[in-house]
Amino acid sequence: MLTFEAIDVMKHQAKVIAFRKDSFRVSFGDTSGFGDEEDYLRWLEEKKHAFPAGFMLVRENDAYIGQLELSIKEYNGESIGYIHLLYLVPEKRGQGKGLELYQYAKQFFLQYNVASYELRVSPSNTAAINFYRKSGMEAIKIEFDGKIIRMRGMLSHDRDTDLV
Repeated sequence: MLTFEAIDVMKHQAKVIAFRKDSFRVSFGDTSGFGDEEDYLRWLEEKKHAFPAGFMLVRENDAYIGQLELSIKEYNGESIGYIHLLYLVPEKRGQGKGLELYQYAKQFFLQYNVASYELRVSPSNTAAINFYRKSGMEAIKIEFDGKIIRMRGMLSHDRDTDLV
């Protein structure tokens, strides 16, 4: 069983940086686009205060195995849910655990009464794209000269439907 623990930036800084950098490696082949670690930690602290339930480390037994970064933002004149990061360590991928993180994200967005949620993914991250498609998301736009795919999922606000 997975548990979700609020990120404490000071306490968890090494773990969140390692997880975020690994997400860059998986998506882009290296961490060169990661930027400054201190800037990331400042951004994380700011966002965590605005959306405390959206910035979580995921624990299985005594080990951290993943991370979620979720918020609400304005896009094209409407409020949407946004998945900044849905991350699992490599050895836990492909075991259905990603679906638990995804369900947590959908429940988070339902609390804010948004109709849709979005994320960006690298076209080279085919495992993630396939996971998001199987979970009901669709590609809606290519951005940054083809380096990023923007995907969208819809929320029905029918609890039984959104738990699937």
